[in-house]
Amino acid sequence: MTDYPFLNPMPRVIAHRGDSRNYPENTLPAFISAVEMGIDVVETDIHLTRDGQLVIWHDPTLERNTDGKGRIEDHTLAELRTYDAGYTFTRDGGQSYPFRGKGVRICTLSEALEACPDQRFNIDLKTKCPEIVDQFIRVIRDHGARDRIVGASFHLLNLKRLRALAPDFLTSITTMEVVPLLLRQKTHTLPSRFGKKIIFQIPRQASFIKVVTPSFVREMHRRGAVIMVWTINDEQSMRELFSMGVDSVMTDDPALVIRVAEDMGLRAK
Repeated sequence: MTDYPFLNPMPRVIAHRGDSRNYPENTLPAFISAVEMGIDVVETDIHLTRDGQLVIWHDPTLERNTDGKGRIEDHTLAELRTYDAGYTFTRDGGQSYPFRGKGVRICTLSEALEACPDQRFNIDLKTKCPEIVDQFIRVIRDHGARDRIVGASFHLLNLKRLRALAPDFLTSITTMEVVPLLLRQKTHTLPSRFGKKIIFQIPRQASFIKVVTPSFVREMHRRGAVIMVWTINDEQSMRELFSMGVDSVMTDDPALVIRVAEDMGLRAK
């Protein structure tokens, strides 16, 4: 894989869980709204259900966003379909719940790919088990979606399995891979060139450590890496990061990051 279609054109603006400012996160309405805005990439998450289906969801449990209870992985897809995925969404601190009872349901990865057939997705594999990797590869290949996805995971074993079984898939690097590179950057011991395409998906700051700095961006870009920063929701930080040279900003407010990127000449209006 040499041309990396996912990175051409370079994604600048990424919608964290879709248009999660205006719609229930990680649902089809949130994805469709982000697509209609013209977002470059939709960031989302998948879990493996008890009956082996890949569903779009962030939390390991249902309580925060639905009227259901328990772990996603303990439910079948049919059981998950009975819950209201718009149940807790509010924009006014709980005075109103505009999507409650409106039929918003948990969707599958296949449904998201079909509903947004030209959209690029950044997909975080949440379940920690080999089967989620196998099912992910199958679904992506079945939909011919390899060129419009990046696989991500906080579980290094998931990423290792994905890279071994589908070396043509683009993946980001996870925390356990980022930290050594940060240390090498600080100690000026980085190789002159990375042997593979490195995609950083990182916070601007972790605890008291500034992760994204001008020198970090400069050094990693020199080695061909891509730098995506999450999750940035204020305009000043977006402008500072884009000015620093980061490639992509991930946000819960996609309309804002699109406007900032257009104002800065990073995207055509």
